[in-house]
Amino acid sequence: MQTALSPEFKSTPHGDEAEAILRKCVHCGFCTATCPTYQLLGDELDGPRGRIYLMKQVLEGHEPTRKTQIHLDRCLTCRNCETTCPSGVDYGHLVEIGREVVEERVARPAGERVLRWLLKEGLTSPLFGPAMRLGQLLRPLLPAALKAKVPPRPGPAAARWPTRTHPRAMLLLAGCVQPAMMPNINSATARVLDAAGIQTLVADGAGCCGAIRLHLNDREGALAHMRRNIDAWWPLVSAGRVEAIVMNASGCGATVKDYGHALAHDPAYADKAQRIAQLTKDLSELLPDLVPRLKPKLRARSITSLAFHPPCTLQHGQKLRGGVEAHLDELGFDVKVAPRESHLCCGSAGTYSVLQPEVANNLRDRKLAQLAPLSPQLIVSANIGCIQHLQSGTQVPVRHWVEVVDDALAS
Repeated sequence: MQTALSPEFKSTPHGDEAEAILRKCVHCGFCTATCPTYQLLGDELDGPRGRIYLMKQVLEGHEPTRKTQIHLDRCLTCRNCETTCPSGVDYGHLVEIGREVVEERVARPAGERVLRWLLKEGLTSPLFGPAMRLGQLLRPLLPAALKAKVPPRPGPAAARWPTRTHPRAMLLLAGCVQPAMMPNINSATARVLDAAGIQTLVADGAGCCGAIRLHLNDREGALAHMRRNIDAWWPLVSAGRVEAIVMNASGCGATVKDYGHALAHDPAYADKAQRIAQLTKDLSELLPDLVPRLKPKLRARSITSLAFHPPCTLQHGQKLRGGVEAHLDELGFDVKVAPRESHLCCGSAGTYSVLQPEVANNLRDRKLAQLAPLSPQLIVSANIGCIQHLQSGTQVPVRHWVEVVDDALAS
C-alpha cells in the first residue's frame, strides 16, 4: 500500500512504524473473512481492511470524524486478522497508533468519557477488591446486567497457597481484577506448580499489566504500569532467582510479551523491558515440563469432558495453538474445541464487553452456540475476561483450565 504521511507524522516514531505496517498491506481482503465484527455487521469499515484505510487517511492528513472513532472503537483487537494475513501486517500495533491519534482529535460524548475514565481508574485501583466483595455480598439483589459482571464469592480453596519452597522458582503476575474476581485461578496455578516442584513468587508492587489503559487509549498510563511492573520484578530477575515470569491470563501474557516494543524508545527501560518480555511465558507453555511431573499425582476425577475456548490473546496474540488441548488430553481429560469458528473472538476483549455490549453479547452467544453441540460438562479457557463473559451467557460452568488440573491433583 502506497502512503504519503502528512508532515506532522513523517519521521516520527509513530509515523515511521505506521508507515512500515501500512506498506505491507496488499488490499487482499483475506482478513475480512476472519474478522468477528465484519462477520457480524457486514460493513467494510468494521473490518481490518476498512479500518486500515481509515487510519491511513488520518495519517495522511485527513481530519478524523466521530464515525472514524466509532469504527476503530468497534475493533476487538482480537488480532485474528494477523493470523490470516499473508503479508504479515502488524494490525495490532497499527490500530493502537490509529486510536491514539484519533482520540487526540475527536472529542467523545461526556457519557463515554466518564465510563472510560471509570474503567481505567476503577479496574486498576486498590479499591476494586473491596468494591467487588461488596458487589458479591449484594449479588442476589443486583440487576441482571450488573449481576453478570460479578462472579459469586470464591470458595475456601482460593485462599490456599502452597508453603513449600523449591530450588526452582517462577514469578506470577497476580493481575488487577483477577485477585478480586477469581482468586482461585492464581492459587490453583501456585498449587499446580508446587506439585511439579516449582515455587510461585508474587512481587510486591506489581499490578495491572497495562492492557486496560492501553486499550482505552491511555498510552502514558499504560507505560507507567509497565515500568512499575518491571521495577517490581527486576530485583528477582537480575539476581537470577526466577527462571520465568508466568501469566495465567492470556491477555496479560500478550501485553507483557510486548513490553520490549512498547518501551523500545525509553532509554531507561528498553533493555529491561526486552529481558522481561523474553522471560514471560503463558502458563500453557510450561505444560510440556509439567505434564510428566503431574501425571503420577492425578487422581480419579468426576469431570473429564471439557470444551476448550482458546482466547484470541492466546491463539492470535501469542500464536499459541493446540498446546492446552493436547496436554490436557495427555493428562486424561477429553478436550474438544468447537468444530467451527474456534478462531473467532467470544466478545470479551478486555473492557469491550462493557463499552460495546450489543456486539459483545452477540459474539458470546455465537460462540456458545458453537460449543453447545459438544455437550461439555465444563467449558475451560485461559483468560479471566473470556471466562466471565462466557459464563454470563450459559449455565454450563466456565473455568480456567488450571483449576481443572488442580482439582484432579491428589490430596
